[in-house]
Amino acid sequence: MSEPLIQFSPGKYIAPFVDWFNTNLHVVSKAISVAVEASLRAIEGALLALPPLAVIAIVAIAVALIARVRVAVLAAVMLGYCLISGLWIASMQTIALVSVAVLISVSIAFPLGILASRVKRFDEAVRPVLDVMQTVPPWVYLIPAVMIFSLGRVPAIIATVVYGIPPMLRLTTLALKQVPREMIELGNAMGATKRAILFKIEIPLATPTLMVGLNQCILLSLAMVVLAGLVGAGGLGAEVTRGLTRMEMGLGLRAGLAIVAVALLLDRVSRGLLNRNNRPLAAR
Repeated sequence: MSEPLIQFSPGKYIAPFVDWFNTNLHVVSKAISVAVEASLRAIEGALLALPPLAVIAIVAIAVALIARVRVAVLAAVMLGYCLISGLWIASMQTIALVSVAVLISVSIAFPLGILASRVKRFDEAVRPVLDVMQTVPPWVYLIPAVMIFSLGRVPAIIATVVYGIPPMLRLTTLALKQVPREMIELGNAMGATKRAILFKIEIPLATPTLMVGLNQCILLSLAMVVLAGLVGAGGLGAEVTRGLTRMEMGLGLRAGLAIVAVALLLDRVSRGLLNRNNRPLAAR
């Protein structure tokens, strides 16, 4: 059976835009690359500056103070596995990638979520865009990112940011919409400014839902960073890719379990912060 004569190729229309961007706005992509690389090097340097055992001890103590002792023990065990598996540097690179991606995603999604909670037309306009962003397979985000920023960690971060924005933006909008109107009216009656109402009433009351959005953003970013190992992002994703291409079951299994360890670490720590914020004031 012959193929239809009429075919639609999105790349036919996207490629000229990418070529124009690379030709005329190379300075923009270069500035983004420099900023992202500098952030990654700073976080990686901080994680790798101390001996691994010292990092594990510092993380365990910090988690015990901000969450619970049980979560701190789990964090120490997960980091300990990354160390004994011989993938400490790759694990720290992955944590750095996730940290930068989540920081950028939150800095974009949080103000947009505030705007969407206040402007109904903006909320209605951005909702279908978020639907598309969450429906498109994550692999697709790597294609335009690589076309603009070439191979390396920068396109991985850009694609991860695009993938991590929707859950944080949606839950920020939902959290602020669920704040009781009585509390906002009380702030207005007391003469508080809109900025004071936002930071002293709305955000504190919306913190539990905001933390859920942060948790989802972290986990989705981790999943995307692992896939980004295919484009030279490094970290545990690169180790998994290397194990698959070389058919090394041992390396692939160790790297896969290290990814699970990092995921459990980030998930339990963020959930520990959520539970801490949900505890009643009398129990703190």
